[in-house]
Amino acid sequence: MIKIGITGQSGFVGQHLYNTIRLFPEEFELVEYHRSFFEDQERLNNFVSNCDVIVHLAAMNRDPDPQIIYDTNVVLIDKLYKALVFTNSKAHILFSSSSQEEKDNLYGKSKKRGRELLANWAAQGPGKFTGLIIPNVFGPFGQPYYNSFIATFCHQLTHFEQPEIQVDGEVKLIYVADLVKVMISEIRNCSGRDLFPVCHSEERKVSEILSLLEKYKTQYFDAGIIPALNGQFDLDLFNTFRSYIDVKNKFPVKFIQHTDVRGTFVEVIRLNVGGQVSFSTTVPGVTRGNHYHTRKIERFAVIKGKALIQLRKIGSTEIFDFYLDGNEPAYVDMPVWYTHNIKNIGDDELYTNFWINEFFDPTDPDTYFENV
Repeated sequence: MIKIGITGQSGFVGQHLYNTIRLFPEEFELVEYHRSFFEDQERLNNFVSNCDVIVHLAAMNRDPDPQIIYDTNVVLIDKLYKALVFTNSKAHILFSSSSQEEKDNLYGKSKKRGRELLANWAAQGPGKFTGLIIPNVFGPFGQPYYNSFIATFCHQLTHFEQPEIQVDGEVKLIYVADLVKVMISEIRNCSGRDLFPVCHSEERKVSEILSLLEKYKTQYFDAGIIPALNGQFDLDLFNTFRSYIDVKNKFPVKFIQHTDVRGTFVEVIRLNVGGQVSFSTTVPGVTRGNHYHTRKIERFAVIKGKALIQLRKIGSTEIFDFYLDGNEPAYVDMPVWYTHNIKNIGDDELYTNFWINEFFDPTDPDTYFENV
């Protein structure tokens, strides 16, 4: 078992890394971390002494005063360095630096100083060091107006605001799940390297990204249509966009029913992308699901009977309850990293249509079980 501690684990990249590492309980053990450790050197020393690997993500990215950013990041690094020296740590340190190192700003300077200090520590002792130079990161649950312009655009479009482009330049991007894979691979490799430029997976103009997000807003958010997703970047961007939707107030979405003397016709889903459609019946009192996906797009449509659909974001305790009735057919879409279930709460059989955007592959199911 490799014992891993993550500073800044409640941040954007930190929560994705933390949740992904949890998927490998036979390989990794997560060491408890709290941001207050940096306010108490003894507690920080204890944290460091318990770790085989430390991924240092704790940092300040934005503030009106660049000097505060620099000073904050330097203090964090200095305290971590002191703990490593004091405990004679043999840990492998992964340090999250930035392509901003190449630019003349205090944030980039703070990152470069931290990377060089920890590299020097590893060169003189038993520990190892990997200095990750990371491009612009995007993905679900990033903080708008802080982590990335994509987070800001997604938040604005799903909250009825209009994004504005400040500079329409080419941006090198990496999806947060891809960055996490790089980090876990480096942990497994355990070799260390002072300078590790992480390759970007995509390079797009800001206006091109905004155009895609506006399409997702018009087709999916406004009309419930699953848009065409031309490649992995489009899928990653779409799942990022979906994560900013206020699910509590968005779902369930009622279908339009067309009724005549023959009965009722309901259009369940419009697709500009492929996938798999399934149908189920569920007897009263039975619950299906209690799992989550990290990449799949999924829709539950109740067409007969009464159901309770529940969602909970991984790492959160807040549960969203949605009550659906086949007398008013409706659907709920499942965001990535939300565990979900569906229960028959009626007296009769529940009829449900399930759509998911990819065929089921038992060798790569992207299905992780956790009770809501």
